[in-house]
Amino acid sequence: MTSLTAETKSIRLDIAGSQSRVMGLEQRVTMVEAQAATSQDRDQELLYLRSKLTDLENRSRRDNVRFLGFPEAIEGEEMHSFLREMLLKLTGITFGPPLEFQRAHRLGPKRPDATVHPRPIIACLLRHMQARQLIQRARTHVPCQTARRSGYQRTSPRKPVSAGGHFWPSDPGHA
Repeated sequence: MTSLTAETKSIRLDIAGSQSRVMGLEQRVTMVEAQAATSQDRDQELLYLRSKLTDLENRSRRDNVRFLGFPEAIEGEEMHSFLREMLLKLTGITFGPPLEFQRAHRLGPKRPDATVHPRPIIACLLRHMQARQLIQRARTHVPCQTARRSGYQRTSPRKPVSAGGHFWPSDPGHA
């Protein structure tokens, strides 16, 4: 009988040990499930923030127009005035309210071969409709005598420029 009692005690101890291990595993599984739920929430928030960032970047680019081929330093001290005058000459469009720019500048650092490959000019227009008018006019291939090879490029909100923005050359010989 003593051996039977000893065996029963041994089995009870094994069961108690197994139960404590199972409870420990259940607690760990509960923690892992909670972390997985938190991770999924963070992933969804990250996706939302990425789409929001993309939307904001695209909206900020919407009114940007690039001008290619204008020789370095042709703009003088005032890029805004240069662009207003040049765009009036090139397009012939008389804008209701005058062209206003949020910013206008050359892209990138000065190049040693600036006479061969001048840096593009990028301008962010204050009014969206004026940017649209310029791009529509550029599609008709407005010739430019100032630039060796000129073009206008809109930084499209639907596709990043690096993924293949559109380019409309204004010189029919380079189309």
